[in-house]
Amino acid sequence: MPNLIQSTLKRAAGLGRQSALYAGNAFDRVFRAASLVQAGQTPFQTLHSDGLVSLRYYPPLTEDHIELGDRTIEVNHQSHRTPIVIVPPLAVNMLIYDLFPQRSLVRFLRAKGFEVYLIDWGVPTREHSHYNMHTYVVELLPEYLNRVRQHSGEQELSLHGWSMGGMFTLFYSALSRDQHIRNAIVLGSPIDSHASGLMGLLYQRISSVAEVVRSRTGFRLHDLQPHWFHTPGWANTIGFKLTNPIGSVMGYWELVVRLGDREFVSNHATTSAFLDRMVAYPGGIIQDTVVRIWIDNQLSRGEIQIGNDVARLENVSANLLAIAGDSDTLATPGAAKRVMDHVSSTDKCFRVIPGGHMGILAGSKAPSSSWLDMAEWLAMRSD
Repeated sequence: MPNLIQSTLKRAAGLGRQSALYAGNAFDRVFRAASLVQAGQTPFQTLHSDGLVSLRYYPPLTEDHIELGDRTIEVNHQSHRTPIVIVPPLAVNMLIYDLFPQRSLVRFLRAKGFEVYLIDWGVPTREHSHYNMHTYVVELLPEYLNRVRQHSGEQELSLHGWSMGGMFTLFYSALSRDQHIRNAIVLGSPIDSHASGLMGLLYQRISSVAEVVRSRTGFRLHDLQPHWFHTPGWANTIGFKLTNPIGSVMGYWELVVRLGDREFVSNHATTSAFLDRMVAYPGGIIQDTVVRIWIDNQLSRGEIQIGNDVARLENVSANLLAIAGDSDTLATPGAAKRVMDHVSSTDKCFRVIPGGHMGILAGSKAPSSSWLDMAEWLAMRSD
């Protein structure tokens, strides 16, 4: 009998400790989530800001080794000659590039000996609703690339663009014919948007309807004021999660199931810090993207209208590495691969790697499936 009582008391004590752990983790996740977030820990310098857009520079690392996923890599303290400039898409916050200490793209690139710069597009408000493709590709991007050149002392640059950032990279190269863009890395950018899975099929139907409306009425979305299309950050968060609704729901279900795992709870809070803090799309960008990229599918023909100009992908001659995710629903491999048909680059490579739209950039598999190969590809073309 005493043994039974002792055993019962031990079980009760264990359940009490487990309950306290679950309750503590749940409290922190709901009310103190910021204390769990691991993102944004790599130091950087802000070289310039116009009040909205800023330029970051990540100084050399001081340690000799860093953790990358489940492996340790040696830090290269000798810098490659050609700096790399990260060109992000709009709507996302910059935490995605420095998500975890062991899964930070900027930290990894620095460890591999690259001078790393990042253009932070900031948080647009309704006063920026008129910003469109021309604003970012023709006005802002050249200005900030020039500032990188002034700071680094190098004319030749490598550009790294994910999603819309990849499009900005291609459009800038095509319009400016900047022969000093030595390397371009483009991830998850749909060139033939009508080939992009269910979304592509949807926009094919919309395109047919839009053509009828235009021919009969002359109406164009660009006839409307851009501020009507301004999309707040919360709407972008919902839209992004709806690209994988089952995965979004399962993520929170897994959080409930694994609430006793402090590391998992911290990782969940960190990922949510990115997903739940997306920022606004200026209305002008929405007009240009929806009409020219998705409805009219101009890029499938190798060109796109940017303001009053036409960017032709045949003018892109930089060494090109294009990457697509095998489960990406926004930019399927079939939609992304079409870039290879249009650019004039003699050195160009297309790869499909595991992951969805976000996963190919910063997912748990990204360091082993693409980062190491990307760094090796870039290193061979950066000295």
